[in-house]
Amino acid sequence: MRVCGVELKGNEANICLLSLSDGLFDLPDCRVSRLNLLDINSREQLQEFQFAFRKLMEDYKIDKVVIRQRQPKGKFAGGALGFKMEAALQLMADIEVDILSPAQQKEILSKNPILIAFPDTGLKAYQETAFTTAYASLSYSAFSREPATTR
Repeated sequence: MRVCGVELKGNEANICLLSLSDGLFDLPDCRVSRLNLLDINSREQLQEFQFAFRKLMEDYKIDKVVIRQRQPKGKFAGGALGFKMEAALQLMADIEVDILSPAQQKEILSKNPILIAFPDTGLKAYQETAFTTAYASLSYSAFSREPATTR
């Protein structure tokens, strides 16, 4: 299975591709590590963002997109632009898109810790959250039999 982990931050979607085959994780090369939405008020820009993301998923044969959930309110609340980008990704036809909460991610990682130090992955520092999200999603799918719970 091949997934794309996504962290939405400001006007950027930081991404990381990760695959799992025969119990082995692989970080396939990707031509893009982040996508930007330049104008929050432009319908055309939002459509271009969605098209570029969709094309990337098709080109790399991604089975599922996993977005790290952001808080709707409070100190770490996501901005309006991020929620627009999230909606654009969720509305893509024929691509499975899941949202993974930080609590679910923490629970999955406590049972299936990452066995490689992030600097050893060769990814950029801003991709760490996307990588962790993708890893948690694949770990849950591969090694878990009961659903993660949010506390």
